[in-house]
Amino acid sequence: MMTLLAWAMIATFMALIITKKLSPFTALIVVPFLFALVGSFFGLYAEQAAKVYKIADPTLWHQIRVLGEFTVEGVKKTSTTGIMLLFAIMYFSIMLNTGMFDPITRRMIQFAKGDPKRILIATGIVAAAVSLNGDGTTTTLIVCTAFLPLYKKMNMKLMNLAVITVLMNTIMNLLPWGGPTARVISVLPSLNGKDAEILRALAPGMVVAFLYMMGVCYVLGRRESARIGVRTFTQAELNELTASASPEEEALKRPKLFWFNLILTIALVAMLMAGTFPSVFLFLAGTVVALMVNYPKQKDQKARIQDNAGDALQVVILVFAAGIFSGLFTSTGMSTALANSLVAIIPQSLGRAWGLVVAVLSAPGTFFLSNDAFYYGVLPVFAETGKLYGFSEMSLGVASLLGQAFHLLSPLVAFIYLLINLTEVEMGAWQKEAGKWAIGIFISFVGVAAITGIVPLII
Repeated sequence: MMTLLAWAMIATFMALIITKKLSPFTALIVVPFLFALVGSFFGLYAEQAAKVYKIADPTLWHQIRVLGEFTVEGVKKTSTTGIMLLFAIMYFSIMLNTGMFDPITRRMIQFAKGDPKRILIATGIVAAAVSLNGDGTTTTLIVCTAFLPLYKKMNMKLMNLAVITVLMNTIMNLLPWGGPTARVISVLPSLNGKDAEILRALAPGMVVAFLYMMGVCYVLGRRESARIGVRTFTQAELNELTASASPEEEALKRPKLFWFNLILTIALVAMLMAGTFPSVFLFLAGTVVALMVNYPKQKDQKARIQDNAGDALQVVILVFAAGIFSGLFTSTGMSTALANSLVAIIPQSLGRAWGLVVAVLSAPGTFFLSNDAFYYGVLPVFAETGKLYGFSEMSLGVASLLGQAFHLLSPLVAFIYLLINLTEVEMGAWQKEAGKWAIGIFISFVGVAAITGIVPLII
């Protein structure tokens, strides 16, 4: 009965997410609670209720009440991650407000000097830098705003701009405050609060993938150079390309504090990588310092918090909702029952390579499913199954992220429609072109993960 209930819950959850009948937030809470409630009526939680309430013969009411305990336990496990994400997103949003990335963008455009090779390399660097905040919409707006006029003046292919932007965001989106990694941390209990560890596990593959993409930028740049040649811009034209979008946006800039903000950001990321302090403390302290130094007036601080809180809140409430989903899914015994049923149909030889299996399946899984459906619905099953074969949650969590090389090409990703609209490319052609280069990112991720041992190919 528990196995049937578990499979029915996962199928219902994924169907509701894919068809968009419910938002991820409501589905993460409503679906597991309703199915867990059904289990209460079948008397499936007598043992758990007896242990929680210290009684010998729990009633139906006790088995219903215990669901509240399960949800609280789940939220407790994701609370650290939720708070970390709140301040991480807030911090990088403030850095964008201050214009910390503007000089980098400006230098890259000036560095390009009308040479397509340099322009494409600059596009890659800026896209990677802006993607530090983990938001595809922000990356698309900033990169396209900065480079679209240049591409059009040079008569360069906008397809290259669209491909480089999305693939650089694909790599940087694996940072702990990015969507997929945050979901993995929140849904796998042993990873909660270990964002620095998972960052150290992912960083080598991300670096290799970034270098690979810089090579792609060079190759595409050579093709453009052969097609259109090199053009020289006047200083006035360069200044026009790097001007601010609006007076309101310009008023938020803090160019005199560029070096302070840059050093603060580098120090924060370095300490995060080194594990000097807990990530929650680092981003909390960084946000406070950034606000006090860049916007000393209280009304300005309040305005920055209000304007940036929306993006942070959307992610944080999903993390807490995931905690409720995970708490109910795990504590009721559904995850274990489902994993056992899955193991029963998998050959033992394939089980020894479960890390590679998860990595490979995560590619189509995160393309055809939303991140919510895959990480909240499928990953817990993979993780429970992998434990039986001797794989750690860290290994399987990382393995499940390697298929992200293709996720942002999915029609389920909202911001790609903004990117396609701005760059005026056709979606099918863009998916084909970007997918071709995304294979290299996936190979880089898997290869480095195998070499470093974080995802053993066979155990």
